Amino acid sequence: MKVPFLDLSLSHRKVENELNDAFARVLNSNTFIMGCELEAFESEFSEYSEARYCIGVGNGLEALHLILLAYGIGAGSEVIVPSNTFIATWLAVSQAGAMPVPVEPVESTHNIDPERIEAAITTRTRAIIAVHLYGQPADMDSINAIAKKHGLIVIEDAAQAHGARYKGRRVGSLGDAAATSFYPGKNLGCLGDGGAVLTSDPVLADKVRKLRNYGSSIKYHHDVLGYNSRLDELQAAILRVKLKRLDDWNECRRKTAVLYTDKLRGAGYVLPTVPDFATPVWHLYVVRMEQREQTQAFLASQGIGTIVHYPTPPHLQPCYADQKWEDQPISQTLAAEVLSLPMYPGISEEAVDYVVDALRTSEGHHASTGCC
Repeated sequence: MKVPFLDLSLSHRKVENELNDAFARVLNSNTFIMGCELEAFESEFSEYSEARYCIGVGNGLEALHLILLAYGIGAGSEVIVPSNTFIATWLAVSQAGAMPVPVEPVESTHNIDPERIEAAITTRTRAIIAVHLYGQPADMDSINAIAKKHGLIVIEDAAQAHGARYKGRRVGSLGDAAATSFYPGKNLGCLGDGGAVLTSDPVLADKVRKLRNYGSSIKYHHDVLGYNSRLDELQAAILRVKLKRLDDWNECRRKTAVLYTDKLRGAGYVLPTVPDFATPVWHLYVVRMEQREQTQAFLASQGIGTIVHYPTPPHLQPCYADQKWEDQPISQTLAAEVLSLPMYPGISEEAVDYVVDALRTSEGHHASTGCC
C-alpha cells in the first residue's frame, strides 16, 4: 500500500466541475487582474475570517511584508518572532529592514510561549508576530495583553490555520492584522501562489491595497513606493470554489487527527497537545520521536510519505549566519524530533491504520535493537 504525504487529487475531484466553471468564467471575462472574482473572494473570505477587510496579495510572505511596511516597521525596529516556524515569518521582518527577535515555543504545542515574550522586548520592539503553527492557534489573549502593555502591534501568521478558532473566534481576526498563504498544500489552497492580508483597520487596509498595486489606488497615480503583489482573478475564482468546502475539509482533517491520536496512544511517540482554548484545523499532524531519521526511512520503505516541519530553525539557516543568535534549545530539539504524518481530506481509515501499524512496527524495531 502507498500513502502519500499529501494527495490533492481527492479533494479536487469533488469540485472538478466547479473548478472548470470557475476557469471558464475567468477566461470568458477577459479580466485577469484586479477584477470581480478578486473582489468577491475578498468579501467572502473576510466574512469567513470574521475580519472587516481582506486584501488579496501574491503570497503569504508578501502578505507579512506588506503589513510590516504599512505599519512603518523597518530599519532600527525589532519584531518578536517564534524561534520555531517556517522561515517566511523571519524573512518578512528582514525584508522590511527590521530585526527578528526569536522567542522559544511552548514545548507541548510548538507555538510561541507568551511567558517568554516580555524578556525579549526592548525599546526598539514594534510588533509581535504570532504563528498558528500546524493549524493550531497560539495563545492570543496572553499575547495581546503583553502587546497592549507595551504598545506593540500584533500580527497573526495564519498561513497554516484557515478556519481555526481561538476561544470560539476565527484566526485572522485576533490581532491588529493577519497574513495568510494560499499555497496549494494549505487547508485553503489555490493552484499556484497566493496570499491575503486580513484586518479590521480601514487605514491599514487602504495602505496595503496601495502597496500591493504599485503604490496606487487610482490608475497611473502613485501615492507611495509600492510593489506588484496581487492575487490574480483565476486564483481568486479557484479559492471561491474551495472556500465553500473548507469547513467540511477541515472536519475531515479533525477526524483523521482523532484516529491518529486514538490509535497511536501508548505507541511511544509524543503526540500533539491541544489546549482548551484551541480548535485546530490540523494542517499538519506532527509527532515527536528520538529516532526520527530511522523511522522516516522505515516509513518510506513501506510506501508512506512524511515530511519534517522543519529540519533547521531559522536562526541556524545559512542566510542568517552573519547574526550572533543565542541558542534556541527547545526549537533545536523539536527540529531534531518532529515528523509530519500523512494528512489531507479524503485519506481513508485504512490508510491511517497502515501508517499507525508501520509506526508501531518501527518503534518496536528500535526498542528491540536498542536504538531508543
